[in-house]
Amino acid sequence: MAMNLLPEKREQGKQEFAVQVGQHMNRRDFMKGLLAGAAAVPVSAALYYGYEKFHGEPVRAALIGCGDEGGVLVGEHNPEYLRFVAVCDIRPFNRRRIFEGEGRPPRLGLIRKYGSNARKEIEQFTDYQEMLNKRKDIQAVVIAVPLHLHAKIAIDCMRAGKHVLCEKLMAWNVRQCKEMIRTARETDRVLSIGHQRHYSLLYAYASELIRAGTLGKIKHIRALWHRNQTWPVMEVGKDGKLRPKLENGQPVLRDSWRPDIPKEDLADPQLQDPEFLKRHGYQSLEELVRWRLYLRTGGGLMAELGSHQLDACSIFLGKVHPLAVTAVGGKYFFEDDREVEDHVYCIYEFPGPNYYDRDDQGRIVYEQRNGRKVPKVHDPNDVVMVTYSSICTNAFEPYGECVMGTRGTLLVEREQEALFFPEPDPNARNQSAPTTVQVTQSAVNKPATEASASEPRAEALRRGQSVLPNPVSRGYREEMEHFAYCVKMWEDRNVKPEERPWPRCHGEVAMADAIVALTANVAMRRRNGAVSSRIEFQPEWFDPMILDAVPDPDVKEQGPPFE
Repeated sequence: MAMNLLPEKREQGKQEFAVQVGQHMNRRDFMKGLLAGAAAVPVSAALYYGYEKFHGEPVRAALIGCGDEGGVLVGEHNPEYLRFVAVCDIRPFNRRRIFEGEGRPPRLGLIRKYGSNARKEIEQFTDYQEMLNKRKDIQAVVIAVPLHLHAKIAIDCMRAGKHVLCEKLMAWNVRQCKEMIRTARETDRVLSIGHQRHYSLLYAYASELIRAGTLGKIKHIRALWHRNQTWPVMEVGKDGKLRPKLENGQPVLRDSWRPDIPKEDLADPQLQDPEFLKRHGYQSLEELVRWRLYLRTGGGLMAELGSHQLDACSIFLGKVHPLAVTAVGGKYFFEDDREVEDHVYCIYEFPGPNYYDRDDQGRIVYEQRNGRKVPKVHDPNDVVMVTYSSICTNAFEPYGECVMGTRGTLLVEREQEALFFPEPDPNARNQSAPTTVQVTQSAVNKPATEASASEPRAEALRRGQSVLPNPVSRGYREEMEHFAYCVKMWEDRNVKPEERPWPRCHGEVAMADAIVALTANVAMRRRNGAVSSRIEFQPEWFDPMILDAVPDPDVKEQGPPFE
């Protein structure tokens, strides 16, 4: 993503990442055990993340929200762990699509997953409260509704005794995140949030290399998710010629956040009833279908895209909370009725490994200051700069993260591949690349690579390639498998509470991700003239027990009713 790399350079980066993984993993006792005698077999995600295939029946689950993300979760889930017995959505278009799918990954549909009897075996609902009252056999719910409804539905489900896996962003504002965490504690339910990078082996191995010091001292991470939504939608006119589709006299652009309203939804009597829509949290059918465009229902680019990237950066830096953010953004391209930004640019200041004072166990030391418990600073100059940008007018670079250290650069692109480029040592003379890669033209006129490596580097390359699954999983499947495993363990009376497994992205972890994204929104929308857009993060924001300590108090009452 740092540039459009030539095939030779890209292949070198991929091989160098595999070599570094192979060398590092071979030094770890844990990975030695995984790799012993099975170098040609990818490491099991279940083994890596500490869960196993349980015996007996899978967890009985319901899906609330059958739209785009719900379709991805259905396509990626493993029925041996989590089996859907009910689905709920107020849109007939979504209810049909969740069964039929799109004919290709990732949205395969329930019929492809469960067979031709799926519609008979999986009950359909339009009201989740009715579903909770009728289907007492449901153990867990997977929530993939628009952002403004995450907290209310999750809390209602936990109070009904259900374990919850809710899509990201955790909630519409930080107070709602804290309410979700408090409810999970009160009801003793599993609460997991769908930041799938926590279950990606690609990100796990990238993080291993960073922790091993392979990149040296990290001072900068560049993350981005750029898209080009300026192209018009083309349609065939009455004269048989292709021409731009018009709406209100203006070309309709290929914007995934502004889809057409399907005929099924337009023809549904309930969706034409304002009272029905209001009862389910919407002011209009357009707001229901295009909810990402509006401040009342969505969180903009930072919630939908930026939260992924900043989550990854936090993982790379040891899951630390940022110190401050400066952000600029606005509606710089679109001239429609959307309320969210179409371009954002953020600079985060994260603490480096020596920023805080730590004890012998590596834990941050706290001190009392002005009646508050705050982390004790050791080296205030040890700061890592993290930049994030999301734009809607250019897609030259693939989305991902670029981690820059004093000894190397790590690229993670599209959640599918990682590349490593060591920094050249100016003290070493006549340096030559340890692995020689040549790119030639194959018989089908496509680039083909040839590489040679010397021992033990060849063995490290072989081992590194063996632990990476092909194709690379984005983590959805593993996320849902581990959630089901946690549910099983929590409901097993033979498992002591202190021995229960926790999701890798439980409420406190996900709330931190939400704070990082939503604070950038506050900075962008607060910026006005001489007013600075820099906001310092406060420790109490990350404490779920302090309800009113939030970065966004001004927008607390702008969301949907919260009861």
